[in-house]
Amino acid sequence: MKTLGLPFSDAVIVDDIIYLSGQIGNLPGTLDLAPGGLKAEAKQAIENMKAILEANGSSLDDVIKVTVMMADIDEWGEFNQEYIKYFTAENKPARSAFGTSGLAVGARLEIECIALRRKK
Repeated sequence: MKTLGLPFSDAVIVDDIIYLSGQIGNLPGTLDLAPGGLKAEAKQAIENMKAILEANGSSLDDVIKVTVMMADIDEWGEFNQEYIKYFTAENKPARSAFGTSGLAVGARLEIECIALRRKK
């Protein structure tokens, strides 16, 4: 994964827990948001999370907590339509969601998570 030189880590691992920094729907290696609005950004943000988890010995199946920050909480239902494609009935992490007054680079949402790291 290409680093953007931002002042934080994509992930920090403590024991067997991975703490991911918030992910926006930016295209890999850039700060450009995925075109197409909330659903496109949500898909890209989750794909970004997935890539970071996999690079650190984990996966979306190992996510135990998700926090979602949204520029417009009224888009919560639209976000859920994309979210449920990745987190199935068998794998639903605990989750919080809230509206904000603004997110980095004009993003519609930011998602962070905590996941278990698979034992090697």
